Amino acid sequence: MRLSTNIVQTRKNSPADEEVKNAQLLIRAGYIHKEMAGVYDYLPLGLRVIENIKQIVREEMNGVGGHEMLMSSLQRKDVWLKTDRWSDKNVDVWFKSQLANGSEVGLGWSHEEPITDMMTAKINSYRDLPVYVYQFQNKLRNELRAKSGIMRGREFLMKDLYSYSVDEEAHQKFYDEVTAAYLRVFDRLGIGEQTFLTFASGGAFTQFSHEFQTICDAGEDIIYLSRDKQVAVNKEVLTDEVLEQLELERDSLEELKAAEVGNIFSFGTTKSEEFGLTFTDDSGESRHVTLGSYGIGITRLVGVITELMADDKGLVWPANIAPAQVHLVPIGDSGAEQAEELYQTLRDKGVEVLYDDRDSSPGAKLADADLIGVPLRVVASNKTAEAGKLELTNRADGEQTFVSVEQLFDQLD
Repeated sequence: MRLSTNIVQTRKNSPADEEVKNAQLLIRAGYIHKEMAGVYDYLPLGLRVIENIKQIVREEMNGVGGHEMLMSSLQRKDVWLKTDRWSDKNVDVWFKSQLANGSEVGLGWSHEEPITDMMTAKINSYRDLPVYVYQFQNKLRNELRAKSGIMRGREFLMKDLYSYSVDEEAHQKFYDEVTAAYLRVFDRLGIGEQTFLTFASGGAFTQFSHEFQTICDAGEDIIYLSRDKQVAVNKEVLTDEVLEQLELERDSLEELKAAEVGNIFSFGTTKSEEFGLTFTDDSGESRHVTLGSYGIGITRLVGVITELMADDKGLVWPANIAPAQVHLVPIGDSGAEQAEELYQTLRDKGVEVLYDDRDSSPGAKLADADLIGVPLRVVASNKTAEAGKLELTNRADGEQTFVSVEQLFDQLD
């Protein structure tokens, strides 16, 4: 990617209307553009990060037997009336609209009802089960507190998976598999040590749920963590009864601010009963299907990772989700020739490169490289061209070395 022909534009100053680090830095570094409170566009660099996170999540969801699909954001009113969740009293984040024929539709804030309605035409026999399907889709929620940058938006990208099982035992087995897969996702994203399975309220979904909470000062939740047992309790359900159930001592818990990055819900057969979703078992009896729902906030993860890993110079991305592997900076005429040749070689080898070929000063280019946060910065200058070397800087720790092209390739393998 040549920065001279891209819409990536950096800013020296943070936008005045943003209070949190994630929005300030992502706007300054040219990853996102703000449309309105809680609504952001994802520019080429931001989209690359999102796609890399999606791929990690996709691999883990496929690994537990999930099949990717994509459902409509427009949802029928009658589907939600069956569960009494069309009412603004029961779900207070709806965006609703009216079609030309006068009928009302909802803009998807979740998909349990529409997908369960769909399954009534897909599931008939025990041979049709289990079904594990997931999607990556923008959700729309009329959040009253859209003030935490991309960590709480009115429009955001979510991975939501739905499981349909023959009974509670089969459901619990899959539920545990997804729990383990989620923990692998967060490990692969570099936030595993700060992310904990958390006992929480089900809100508008069910009575209780499990959340995955990442310790983060910009988070909006308070959790009580047992480091010994690697489990936490959300403040909203911190009761003696819950503590007894989890075998936790109140005095041993650590109070922390956290951000919810994932959640999982067990619905049992409630939704199936509401929709008449049944299957015929191997003895010929009709039974209701057991349902689970599993979410990960993709764009929220971008914000949380920014909050945790950025430094005073800018963003610092883990290599597996960064928008590129190398940020290439040419300085001087000979350096520009060396950089141009290296850019083509790297591209031929399939290496993602941000090539800062803009007509800017060396200082501005180096500052932008720190702000954008690609793992490796490579400077090609008149000095390096003469020596047949390249100046390599690790963004995370600032370590600087001079390497040959072959040594650079060795680090990229």
